[in-house]
Amino acid sequence: MEYIAPLQNLIDKFSSIRGVGKKTAVRYAFSVLGMSDEAAASFAEAIIAAKRDVCHCKICGNLSDGDICRICSDEKRDHGVICVVEDERTLMAIEKVREYKGVYHVLGGAISPAADMGPDKLRIAELIERVNEGDVGEVIIATNPTVDGEMTAMYIGRLLEKSGVKITRLAYGVPVGADIENADEITLTKALDGRREI
Repeated sequence: MEYIAPLQNLIDKFSSIRGVGKKTAVRYAFSVLGMSDEAAASFAEAIIAAKRDVCHCKICGNLSDGDICRICSDEKRDHGVICVVEDERTLMAIEKVREYKGVYHVLGGAISPAADMGPDKLRIAELIERVNEGDVGEVIIATNPTVDGEMTAMYIGRLLEKSGVKITRLAYGVPVGADIENADEITLTKALDGRREI
C-alpha cells in the first residue's frame, strides 16, 4: 500500500534503518504521527543532537561525547588488558556483565573479503600501536564467532605474536555464527572467565 507522500517518506526513512522491517517502520511512523508537536520536535532534536555530539574515542574508538571515552579515562580500569571487539554494541554487551575491568579497542568491523573489508579499513594499525607504545600485558580478542570474526582474530593474533603480549580468545558458550551482542550475561561471564591463549 502506498501512503500519502509525507507519511510514506517517514516510513521509508525508518525502513532504511538496519534491522527495521516494513511493518515496524509503519508502526514507528504512525507512532510519530501520534506524538504531540512538542514530543515530535524533541524526538527530532534527539536525533540531530546524537549525530552532532556523539564521536569516537581517540584511544579506543568507542562512542563518546568527548575526545576520550569514559572507559579510557577511568583510572580504576586495568589499562594493561585490552579487549578487542568488532563494534560498540559488543562493547556495551560486555560492559553489561560488569565483570570485565580492562579497557577496549573497537575495530569498526571484521575482515571480510566478500564485503571488500580489508585490514586497512579497520582500526588494526591503531591496536598494534597501542600495544607497542603502552604497558599492555594481555589482549583479549572478542570478535564474533563467525567466519569473518575468526579470520580477523587469527590475523590480529599473527600480528601480535612477537609482541610478547599474552593473546587470548574468548571461550564461547554461544553458537558459531552468532553475535556476541545477543548473548546473555551469564554466557558472556563464562566466555570472559574461560578465555584461552591463542
